[in-house]
This record gives sequence, C-alpha cells and structure tokens, in this order.
Amino acid sequence: MTKILVIEDEKSVRENILDLLEAENFDTIAAANGRIGLELAASEVPDLILCDLMMPEIDGYGVLIALREESVTANIPFIFLTARAARADFRQGMELGADDYLTKPFTRDELLSAIASRLIKQANLTKKVSTLETQTISAKAQMIEKCLRRTLERRDFQQFLVYYQPIVDLISGKIIAAESLLRWQHPELGMVSPTELIPLAESTGLILPIGDWVLKNACKQNKLWHNAGFPELRVAVNLSSHQLVQPDFSEKIMKFLLVNDLLPNCLELELTENIIMQDVNRATSTMKEVHSFGVKIAIDDFGAGYSALMYLKQLPIDTLKIDRYFIQDIANDSQKAAITTALIEMGRNLKIQTVAEGVETEQELDFLRGHRCNAMQGFLFSRPLSAAEFEKILFANKRLNV
Repeated sequence: MTKILVIEDEKSVRENILDLLEAENFDTIAAANGRIGLELAASEVPDLILCDLMMPEIDGYGVLIALREESVTANIPFIFLTARAARADFRQGMELGADDYLTKPFTRDELLSAIASRLIKQANLTKKVSTLETQTISAKAQMIEKCLRRTLERRDFQQFLVYYQPIVDLISGKIIAAESLLRWQHPELGMVSPTELIPLAESTGLILPIGDWVLKNACKQNKLWHNAGFPELRVAVNLSSHQLVQPDFSEKIMKFLLVNDLLPNCLELELTENIIMQDVNRATSTMKEVHSFGVKIAIDDFGAGYSALMYLKQLPIDTLKIDRYFIQDIANDSQKAAITTALIEMGRNLKIQTVAEGVETEQELDFLRGHRCNAMQGFLFSRPLSAAEFEKILFANKRLNV
C-alpha cells in the first residue's frame, strides 16, 4: 500500500486530506508541523509527501531543503499545498526540488491527479489513482481551452459574467467598494471554475481579451450605480501580468473611463506582488502613469510573499489587501495575529488603506476592528454577487454591524 505523509499545521485541513486519502486506500501518516514531519519522513520513509508551505518553526521550504540533504529522503516525491498562488513562490519551490505545487482550495480530482502523476514517475501508482484519471483531467483542460478559444474567436462575451464582492468600511459599516470577479457560464461545459479558467487563460495569453472585457464592463456597471445614487462607490478590477506590459495599457484605461464618464478615483486596479516582481521597472512605470490619472492602485494578497516590501515606498499604492491566509482563525493563532497587526500598522504609517480578505467569523472581525484595519471583505458580510444582487443590497443599505 502506498504510504503518504501529510505535513499540515491547520488541523481541519490536515484531517480533510487524511480522510480523502484513506478513502482511496492510501496508507497515511500525519504531522502537525515541519519538525515532526522531518522526523516521520526519516523514520517512515513514505512514498510521497504532501506539505503545507507556511508553518511555524520550519516552513515548507525548510522541510524540503532538509529532506533533499539526507540520502534516505532525498528522492521522495514532494508536493507543496499552499494558499500562495504567486508564480515566484511556485518557481522557488521547484528550484528547491519540489515535484508539484497545489494551490488551496484544491479539488479532490486536482489532489489525486497530482499524486498520480508523481507516483507514476516513481512507478508506484496504486489502482485507486489510475493513469486513466490523470488522462481524463488532462482531456478536460484541453476541452476547456478549446471552448475558450472558440468563444473568444466568436467574441461571444455574453457567456462571461462579472460578480461583485462588497468591500466594507469597518468604522461606518458601509459598502465602499466592490471587487469584480470573472465567471464563465459555457452552454456545454456549464459554470467553469475560476481556478480552472484563470490559470488557463493566463498561460495561453487568452486573458488579454477577457481582461479588457472585464475592465470595460466593470466601469460601465459602476457608472450605472453612480447614476442610481451611489456616486462614491469604487470598483476594483484584478489585473494579469499580460495586461500590465501592454504598450497601450494606460490609454485603454483612460478610454474605459472616458467612454463611461467615470471619475478615475472610482476605479481601483489590483495587482499581486508576483505581477509586480516579474518586471519591477515596467510595473512601476505603468502604475505611476495610471496613478497620475487618479486611478487607485491596490496590492492583492499582500503578505503571501515578501519581495515587494522594499518597493512599497517607490510604488504608488493606495491599498494593501491582506491575504486571507493571515485572517483565517487569527483570534487563535498568535503568529498570524502578529503578522497581520504588523501589516496594518505598516499601512497606517505609510498612509495606505488596509483591507482584510476572506473574513468569515465575528472573532476575525473583532480582531481587525481592535487593530484598526480600515476595511474588510468576505463571506461574513457577503459572497460575490451578480450585478443585480449587488444592487439590491446597495438599495437596502445593507451594513456591517458596528
């Protein structure tokens, strides 16, 4: 029986993975931190290791480095499990010797496919996780790409939807902004998951026409809300690295604003640290140009990587969005609490607004209010909504309890 070691400090996540693997007849062992994980790896010599990236004492990088230095564990297939989806993190893991990298939240099929591909390579694949399953998942990705190309060739943008998740001020409780989120409802495939769509569109370059469409529609929708009596509402749009390096990107932004008669400060562009770090000089130049128009700039998933810290002073940043990893269970995790407190304080000192992502409990909300975070978004207040549903809560004057 194939033996898999799971190294994960979040108890609920660890138990869910163990249940899934045991249901597939894998032999499992578990560790709650990197130190215990290294001890079990040396004593049990598992066939494969699944390891969380961000852990106390020894993080996933440290675990991998230590494993690769010992002959008994040097060749054990190793898969990172992490909420950090930045390409720089992926590259760092691969350079250290990881075999794969799964971004949370991942599906059962994604996990089993990753395990299958690693075990095939080691010639230890079990009957439960078969080559056929891996091929099926690959075929699905090919089908999604084929349908996406056909949709874009036909310019059938009616298949795409933009959902909006409210961003709420923590002092007044009022909705002050909305993050726009892409959805794809294909007539044959049904609703395609963003975790399948976005990476595929990024890797193929198909994100460019989609990104332009989202920007155009987000501006148009925001103007409609302004006309309906909400003139201060801001809409945030996520950017890809492909968009940021377009020579005419700034001109496109101005065009979308002018066509919709929208004030620049009502649009916020969200970039991840990874996008900025791919070409710092180009990113800085583009951001400064767009910011000079009055458009707001936000750094998304801030804290998931640390490479952008040295550039904060020179980048024209209005908002830091604190990665949801640090918010989850923050009231009971002293390390997350310390990091989040430091990020909020840093934002305050730099006169940058802080927004906490993924807030789901009253305890998390109380912590953020107690440490004077500026705003939040998350399921505690609202899931992402269609434009019509979002408009309903605007007219209903829905607020966060203060």
